[in-house]
Amino acid sequence: MTRKDRLQTQQLPLADWVHVYPSNTIVAGVDEVGRGALFGPVVAAAVILSADAVTKLTDAGVTDSKLLSADRRLALAKQIRAGVVAYQIRYASVWEIDRLNILQASLLAMKRAVLKLEVTPELCLVDGNQLIPGLPLPQQTLVKGDQRSLAIASASILAKVWRDELMTRLAVKYPHYNLVSNKGYGTSAHRLALQTHGLSRLHRRSFSPCRLAVETNSEL
Repeated sequence: MTRKDRLQTQQLPLADWVHVYPSNTIVAGVDEVGRGALFGPVVAAAVILSADAVTKLTDAGVTDSKLLSADRRLALAKQIRAGVVAYQIRYASVWEIDRLNILQASLLAMKRAVLKLEVTPELCLVDGNQLIPGLPLPQQTLVKGDQRSLAIASASILAKVWRDELMTRLAVKYPHYNLVSNKGYGTSAHRLALQTHGLSRLHRRSFSPCRLAVETNSEL
């Protein structure tokens, strides 16, 4: 079994892959956003950063997208896109979320993003503790990777900005759910709107608040 085969088939401690791969390894950071939302797709990004970008993005304060304001994410997203070797953003649909479950749909979105990269990574750092099924590339999971890996943090920012912009556009078509504010997540106002207006075709019917809304409206 080669070094890459060994890394691809088990979850090594972070320190181990540093020794398995040289410093010039082409590494892609992979992350998803929207996993906990009630509305819309789950979105993933894969990012390969240039060596020059690493210091600049570190100094700029790139970190977990959840720790940044919307304005800061927008500004950093521009810097990240200017400093990548390659990046891709892909998603899994609401239909796929309901059919597969949210975990498998998230991993599918990640796989799609990685496989669409114009540069093939030698190693994928995947946020969380789940390897991407069927990915024909070496990969390593990294719990809280968006706070520990610049490439993963960059992926989280690009995915978050892309998904937030999608929610803002969809708010025009689905005005009842206050998507501009909640970005599809289950705020109290969003849940109340579900009870009042029912589900749209982009709500995740497998999620319990959406199932409850269906049951409530069917009793009216």
